[in-house]
Amino acid sequence: MAAILAAPAGTAGAQTSKSTLITGASVVDGTGAPARPASVRIQGDRIVAIGELKPLAGEQVVDASGQVLSPGFIDTHSHHDHGLFKQPDALPVTSQGITTIIVGQDGGSELPLPRLFARMAKTPVAVNIASYVGHNSIRAQVLGKNYKRVATAAEIDRMRAIVRAGMQAGALGLSTGLEYDPGIYATKDEVLTLAKEAARSGGRYISHIRSEDQYIWAALDEIVEIGRATGMPVQVSHMKLAMTDWWGQADRYLGVMDRARAAGVNITGDVYPYEYWQSTLTVMFPKRDFANRESAQFALDHLAPADGLLLSEFSPDRKLVGKTVAQVAVQRGIDPAVALMQLIAESQVPGAEEMVIGTSMRADDVGKLIAWPSSNISSDGQLNDRHPRGTGSFTRVLRQYVREQHLLTLEQAINKMTGAAAAHMGLADRGVIRPGARADLILFDPATVADRATSENPSAQSVGISRVWVNGGLVLKDGKPTGTRTGQPVRRAVAEK
Repeated sequence: MAAILAAPAGTAGAQTSKSTLITGASVVDGTGAPARPASVRIQGDRIVAIGELKPLAGEQVVDASGQVLSPGFIDTHSHHDHGLFKQPDALPVTSQGITTIIVGQDGGSELPLPRLFARMAKTPVAVNIASYVGHNSIRAQVLGKNYKRVATAAEIDRMRAIVRAGMQAGALGLSTGLEYDPGIYATKDEVLTLAKEAARSGGRYISHIRSEDQYIWAALDEIVEIGRATGMPVQVSHMKLAMTDWWGQADRYLGVMDRARAAGVNITGDVYPYEYWQSTLTVMFPKRDFANRESAQFALDHLAPADGLLLSEFSPDRKLVGKTVAQVAVQRGIDPAVALMQLIAESQVPGAEEMVIGTSMRADDVGKLIAWPSSNISSDGQLNDRHPRGTGSFTRVLRQYVREQHLLTLEQAINKMTGAAAAHMGLADRGVIRPGARADLILFDPATVADRATSENPSAQSVGISRVWVNGGLVLKDGKPTGTRTGQPVRRAVAEK
């Protein structure tokens, strides 16, 4: 496994060598080990000691009595980079305990990747950022508007070169979004060829698989085969059963994953703790036959009902934002299938944007996917969004699955948000509390930590996280940003030839 290096970045709020001692906390170290009382000393951007420690002369001491000290949470599937440089304090992120975001998801990434890291140097932010290099972005660059076809051998070679450049720039690996344009038109051979290119540099593969509903079983087989053929770690993004026909079949889903792992495929997955997704209306039409009434009715009958499709963005008519497809149908005096087709047709003009929140999962399936030993937590969220996952995913897990439902112990939940997440991304020096690790730490009250964001109020800030340190810098205190922005680019180390 390639090591991951954090490159120096500028800060707003100078980092000093003065140490900080955190005392009285119940330390949950991210490994899954039981909580234990201990003091933790940080100096610079590192944890330097843990145990029974006495304050040093002049040392800042934080009394954490009654609170849990854990590693900062790692969001392994994040879109929080969207607008981040306009909101560098990243309050929706830090207030739920996230200290590192993994971007370049669903096949979409910055190209060239160094541009993202250069922006961090110019405009420091409060969280660390690592990135995949995105297949959709690469395919769009190479094939342009003529992408609804099989790529030629020469085009695949050009795509391989871009993957190689991204890996040399420190990308974690290759990401795909195979339900989205233009990746949906890529053959399995194209994807496998590019995955092999990333694997040559010690990279990983993460995927919004080719189907999360109608063709989910074939889509799982495809990512398993990529893991088998390349030998690289592979991760299923935002695991879900988003079709009524498959409700209650989480065991079947996890059986596919477990059999692959037993056969030597290093496959993992991430999950966000909601029964509703957010994507485009078009994602429900895998054949891209948007004017086909039969396909529209199938989507409403099997994927998400009309009253479970809430428009979260619709630039052709922003008055429709917040309405369901069912409500639009009533407003227009048409049936829901026609309304769905009309909305898509209206959004196909250049520059138009549409997004929908679809309720199409079952709570017990979500719980089983979260509890799977090889899953970790993600948000799939943004800083400003109608879906509450961008502001509340991690604190929701602590409230709902730990404190209320007891699906996970506190140690298991924190492991899924820290140590396991770091391992799944190949991050060697984050996600655990131990001497030498990066000082990404959070303090929270396990009795009160909670999400407050809802679909009606998606920006409501989480509560219960009292302090957040990123690379030793205190970026959040008592629910408010401090102005310190010590986030760093996190690059995969480039192996010497």
